Amino acid sequence: MGELPAELRRLLTWDPGKEMAGRLQITAATEMSVYFCEPRSPWQRGMNENTNGLLQDYSPKGTNLVALTV
Repeated sequence: MGELPAELRRLLTWDPGKEMAGRLQITAATEMSVYFCEPRSPWQRGMNENTNGLLQDYSPKGTNLVALTV
């Protein structure tokens, strides 16, 4: 996350879940505020949901997104 431009590192919005238990360490390491969406409220993460939908629409099923480059 530290490699992102400063304007993209202002805050993080995550779904609540036990996998986010390390958020305090991430906040300390990146100096980014972390916010959690309410459960079953995808509209609170509009950009994330839109991007996820576009990836699903335009990527063949089974595409490994880790292997993609920009």
